[in-house]
Amino acid sequence: MRHEQEEEVVPLRGTYDAEADAAKLYLVDEMRAGEATTQVVVDVPEGVGEIVLDFDSAGKLLGVEVLGASHLLRDSLIAKLTHR
Repeated sequence: MRHEQEEEVVPLRGTYDAEADAAKLYLVDEMRAGEATTQVVVDVPEGVGEIVLDFDSAGKLLGVEVLGASHLLRDSLIAKLTHR
């Protein structure tokens, strides 16, 4: 028998830089300078941007950077990141 648990939805943590058209989504409470030791770049179709995955030295995912965010993210998300 499988026990279903309620999923806990955590608040979104992130920033948006309109000048650079870049969003940063944080998956940890705090990311210190230099903590992300490995970045994996994910190209997106049609060359409208890139997604960069930031990992720590243990291989744990710390955050996601979205370059060309206005092409890749919904306007409502960018608005939420802008008004923080």
